[in-house]
Amino acid sequence: MAFCKSCGQDIGTSTFCPKCGANQGAAASPATAPPVVMSAASPTQGLEENIAGLLCYVLGWLTGLIFLLVDKRPFVRFHAAQSIGLSIAVFVVYFAVGISFTMLHFMHLGFFALGIYPLLGLLLFALWIFLMYKAYLHEKFSLPIIGNIADGMAGR
Repeated sequence: MAFCKSCGQDIGTSTFCPKCGANQGAAASPATAPPVVMSAASPTQGLEENIAGLLCYVLGWLTGLIFLLVDKRPFVRFHAAQSIGLSIAVFVVYFAVGISFTMLHFMHLGFFALGIYPLLGLLLFALWIFLMYKAYLHEKFSLPIIGNIADGMAGR
């Protein structure tokens, strides 16, 4: 009595198994596939570290928060945390400048805001581009106060 090399079914004298259809003349393949090993990879694993670091700054705190929660690489987590910290600092600075310009307006000196707001916006835009450039070069550029806080948020 002959048995199938793949599934063990009684095949008699046939060259193909009636149950699984395996060719009995050729080498039999295993009946079960090897187990698939699933790794707990990050959803951003295919993304290079420097590109992920650059993307942390693109939409400010929003992309920073996404990458901080999703990516586990220390370099990316640092830039994500620094992006969140920078966004908070920018909000605080604009709020403080807005209050002071409101007081200047009541003292009839509100025309100072016409020069300060665009200059502040240009400086913040240049800082934003500079941080994205440094992240793209795979450099960890730490802002004076925010960088220390970002190290703590990134879990270093």
